[in-house]
Amino acid sequence: MGAVTRPPRRVGDDSADAEIVARLRRGDRSAVDDLYERFRRPAFALARRVLADDVLAEDVLQDAFLSVWRDPGAYDGSRGTFASWFLAMVHHKAVDAVRREESQRRRQARAEDEVVLSAPMATADVEDDAWSRLVAEQVRSALGSLPDAQREALTLAYYGGYTQREVAALTRAPLGTVKTRMLAGMRRLKQDLGGVAGVALGGALGSAAVDGTNR
Repeated sequence: MGAVTRPPRRVGDDSADAEIVARLRRGDRSAVDDLYERFRRPAFALARRVLADDVLAEDVLQDAFLSVWRDPGAYDGSRGTFASWFLAMVHHKAVDAVRREESQRRRQARAEDEVVLSAPMATADVEDDAWSRLVAEQVRSALGSLPDAQREALTLAYYGGYTQREVAALTRAPLGTVKTRMLAGMRRLKQDLGGVAGVALGGALGSAAVDGTNR
């Protein structure tokens, strides 16, 4: 998987973005269409990289454009370009969507576990599946206890399969900072999990967290 890059910005792009934002603040509905044409492709590509799902990425995209229409004043031009701000918002919404999906899968796994536990004749295969779900649940719970920056970096590596360099590009953090966050998070997770769950997590995240390569 290659490094995350953005398409080159042409001269005048920033001023054109500022004009669209000004129209949005005046309530010009056509400005949303212009905004969509300008940012649809890079925003969708970013959301798709995080989510690995076209439908979810499209949902994130629509949510991001709707957020700008509802509150164009949220963008502060003194803190950077509109393009950087908008793509950062898309990224955060995509990461939030990953977390929501994992929460939904967790609830589904719990329901499946209840069915397994209530079955009168449990086979060895079913027991193995239940144990695998238990380990996955422990990993998700442990990730949720980490500080936000560590959790975000490890979530992108564990669920998204991103390398350290790609995580750095997506979170807009220095590579050294990302490495520190991931290593600190790994130590905390292995300490909290221990045993089989710790081995499972270490195998899944080891290469991305230590070597900077894909899992």
